[in-house]
Amino acid sequence: MGKKNKKDIAKTNAARFLDSEGIAYELFEYEAPDGFLDGVSVAEQVGFPVEIVFKTLVTVGHSGQHYVCDIPVAKELDLKKAAKHFGEKKIEMIHARDITKITGYIKGGCSPIGMKKPFPTAFDISAEEIDEIVISAGKVGMQIKIKTDDLLRAIGADTADLCVE
Repeated sequence: MGKKNKKDIAKTNAARFLDSEGIAYELFEYEAPDGFLDGVSVAEQVGFPVEIVFKTLVTVGHSGQHYVCDIPVAKELDLKKAAKHFGEKKIEMIHARDITKITGYIKGGCSPIGMKKPFPTAFDISAEEIDEIVISAGKVGMQIKIKTDDLLRAIGADTADLCVE
């Protein structure tokens, strides 16, 4: 499917938020025949290297606070590093069945932009090395490419070493 004119694609909460902030971005659609596609396959479909396509993972700390971690799609989240970054004794992934209730998004379409409620968010430190980043637009089958600095600033995210080596 690839790149389409923004006017030809239905807006998601994430896109509406970026529009309201006056932040430039591009939308890309991809095929997800079974309603879900792993991140590496998404990167292949939208035609970007896996190093700039990030997945959004929602976690919960020992305190009960939720945290959002965005990491490159081919990498794995190091829960100990994430816990240390957020000042928690322990962090674990939320259950997939709880994604919609917590974020307003569904599995495979979770974006760090436009969640029901803002949560502390960190991107893997590798995001500092790339000018543009590709993330979910908040819907399965849709991605957003945006300047990394604009994204981090818009959602108040920081960076940390979050991936398993």
